[in-house]
Amino acid sequence: MTLSFVFDASLAMLTIAVACYAVVAREIFAAVAAFISYGLLLALVWVRLSAVDVALTEAAIGGGVTGALLIGAAAKVGNSGSSADPAEWRVGTSLTAILCVATTIGIAVAFLSLPQQAPTLATLAVKHQPSTGLGNPVTAVLLAYRAIDTLLESVVLVFAVVGVWSFALDRHWGGTPETSRVSNSAGPLVFLAQLLPPLGIIVGVHLVWTGATEPGGAFQGGTILATVWILVMIAGLVAAPSIDRPWLRFALIGGPALFLAIGVAGIAFSGAFLAYPEGYAKAVILVIEAALTLSIAVALGLMAIGAPARRPHR
Repeated sequence: MTLSFVFDASLAMLTIAVACYAVVAREIFAAVAAFISYGLLLALVWVRLSAVDVALTEAAIGGGVTGALLIGAAAKVGNSGSSADPAEWRVGTSLTAILCVATTIGIAVAFLSLPQQAPTLATLAVKHQPSTGLGNPVTAVLLAYRAIDTLLESVVLVFAVVGVWSFALDRHWGGTPETSRVSNSAGPLVFLAQLLPPLGIIVGVHLVWTGATEPGGAFQGGTILATVWILVMIAGLVAAPSIDRPWLRFALIGGPALFLAIGVAGIAFSGAFLAYPEGYAKAVILVIEAALTLSIAVALGLMAIGAPARRPHR
């Protein structure tokens, strides 16, 4: 039994224990803290599996955007969950546990059913990676080999924001979403909202810049920037913007629009949709990544704060 095995086994048991606690916790803030901890532990699991890009995404989503969203929701709801009917709470917890166990069994069966030598395109991907000028194979796959999938995913985010906005009443259209105003200006939420943004911005930009050669990229960087934005809004330090602001809408669609324009330009300059000019692939991909970062950050932030709930200022 090696030290590595002991660490992995301990990490696996701790992850399962924290996940179970997040399900059975009666207090809302305790459940939120457990969920965020679970996301960070899961990120460590992905690191141990040598999937650093996935680990960064999990940390940004599980411990970042989702965590900030849940903290804001818990701040509004309070600990009213602790006074829920015990019978209803037990039924809900039991159904959640059964669903989790069934999902785990299904994934295990699917994994054990795989052939010993699973088919893979990894060899071809690595072989043609130098033509993209990128050192990170994940970025090469997302922005070169399956660029159309990445383009469609960025467009889906825009439609998701429109879907959230559609819940607004007609009289509120073009207005401002409601964000919480924390009464305790010296509380931990406000303290974190003042402390973390500079670090979050640096980390987010760094992940985008290094994504061409190391783990990272637009989605990871954009998610961290969105987390910072959500945090300062739910802490009440910055008001949510009106959805009729031109700059906001331009930032939302700018990344996908530029991505699409470059894809169409590829037909004229390289003979195929989303084909990059030879020798300029890396530069073009970095431009796309930078534009997508801003759009992803804005889209995730807007989805988190919800639909407009106040009339627009005239």
